[in-house]
Amino acid sequence: MSQPSGNHARDPHGRPSAATVAASLLRRSTLRPSLALVLGSGFDKVLGRCTSVLEISYSSLPGFPRPGVAGHAGKLVLGYVARIPVAILSGRGHFYEGHSMEAVTFPVRVLAELGVKTVCLTCAAGGINSRYKAGDYMVFSDHINFMGTNPLRGWNLPGTPRFVDLSQTYERGLRDLVEKAAKKAKARLHTGQYLAVCGPSYETPAEIRAFGRLGADAVGMSTVPEAIVARQCGLRVAALACITNLAAGRNKQAITHAEVLSTGEAGAQVLSEMMEEFVKLYAQAK
Repeated sequence: MSQPSGNHARDPHGRPSAATVAASLLRRSTLRPSLALVLGSGFDKVLGRCTSVLEISYSSLPGFPRPGVAGHAGKLVLGYVARIPVAILSGRGHFYEGHSMEAVTFPVRVLAELGVKTVCLTCAAGGINSRYKAGDYMVFSDHINFMGTNPLRGWNLPGTPRFVDLSQTYERGLRDLVEKAAKKAKARLHTGQYLAVCGPSYETPAEIRAFGRLGADAVGMSTVPEAIVARQCGLRVAALACITNLAAGRNKQAITHAEVLSTGEAGAQVLSEMMEEFVKLYAQAK
C-alpha cells in the first residue's frame, strides 16, 4: 500500500506540504492508484469513463490553484476507469493566470505523495507542423521550454534532486501505449515536439515560424512545468496534446479560446476511448 513520503519539510515561504495534503486524502479513501491523468482544455469528457470514489474541488485542497479558464473543472477525482484505479486532475491552473510555478505544479507533487508512479498529461495545442490538422493528436517525444522560467527555480524540497535530467522526459514505452490506444480509437496521432510559452496571448506568425525552425511541432501554454516536476519526483511521464487549432500564420481566421474548446468537444468520444484504452494497456503492461 502506497504511503506519503512523510516529507513535511517546512517551506520558507509558508506554502503547504504536498505530503500533508496527500495524507489527508489517504485518510478519506482507500484507493491507491499508481496512474494519474491530468486533463487539459476539452479533455473533461474523459470523466464520463470514470467511476468516482472521491471528488474534491481544488478550492478545498490547500495549495491547489483554482483554474479560472473555461474547460477546466478544477477538481481531483479518485476512481476507476475500466475497473482500474486512477487519480484524475480535471483542469489545471495556468502560469498566465498569475499562479506561481510552485502552485501550478503543486498538484503533481501531491500525486507523487499519493503513491502515483506514472502520469499522463494532456493539453490543447496549436499545430505548427504543416501535416497537423485541427482534431489531430500529438504524443510528446520531447519539449522546448520557452516560458522564460523553470518550476524548479528557488527553494528545493529536501530529498528531491536539485538538478533534474530531462534527456528522456517522455518515456518511449508509454508513448508506445498511447500509439496503440490511438490506433484502437481510430484517432489520427502524430509524434512530435511541444513548445511551451507563457501566454495568455496567442503567438504571432513570426514567432510560429521561429518555433518551427527550432523543431517545434505544436505550441501551448502548459504541461511542460508539470512534466519537469513529475520527473523531479521520479514519475514516469507521457503527454498528449489535442491539436485544437492551426497556429498563427497557418490559418486566415483569428484564433479564439472558443475554437479550442469546440474542437476538443467535437473529438470527445474518440479522446475518451483513447484514454480508456491507454489506462487498460498501462495496467496490462505493469
